Amino acid sequence: MDSNTKWVNEVKINRTLESLRKNNMESFLINTHEELISKIEELVDANSKVSFGGSMTLFETKVMEHLRSGRYELLDRYKEGLTQKEIKKIFRESFFCDAYFTSTNAITEEGELYNVDGNGNRVAAMLYGPDKVIVIAGVNKIVKDINEAIYRVENFAAPANAKRLDKKTPCTVTGKCMNCSSPERICREYTVIRKPVPNRIFVLLLNEEYGY
Repeated sequence: MDSNTKWVNEVKINRTLESLRKNNMESFLINTHEELISKIEELVDANSKVSFGGSMTLFETKVMEHLRSGRYELLDRYKEGLTQKEIKKIFRESFFCDAYFTSTNAITEEGELYNVDGNGNRVAAMLYGPDKVIVIAGVNKIVKDINEAIYRVENFAAPANAKRLDKKTPCTVTGKCMNCSSPERICREYTVIRKPVPNRIFVLLLNEEYGY
């Protein structure tokens, strides 16, 4: 990314950060991996119980490595050998965590978080339960408004995630949402977070592209 593109993105990020703050979400521009980890450590104390929602961004930013470093008591849904019953238990126990890490499908410049979920565990935890929700997202997640957020999910995020998960859905062929009735459909719960209770949701925006 050249300096001019980075500058345009930074202006967009700062505009979005201002809107998020007005909507009760503390938000920060993050420029480096070191800044990202430092901010996480500032927001979440060592030995805190933490969990996370499914997210490519958490892996690509190496946040998952940090969560697995031993600094926290981690409820790890991807731990090898877990049964479906044990994973379901982790989903439920995540509601009692000190902090929940996730990304988001889209962030509007008006300061809203738009998400579409398959199981519902991720959006449920974002809405209620954990004391803190730490949202980590790249500049590619920023859209103008809810209409653009919906378009982004239907024409990029959902097909890409369905393809990643090897789902047998029409969007993995067409590359766009077909509003299917497939039993493997991953778009089931649609949420907009507009003005949550203060001091709970923290948004860390990076001036790079991450995730779907």
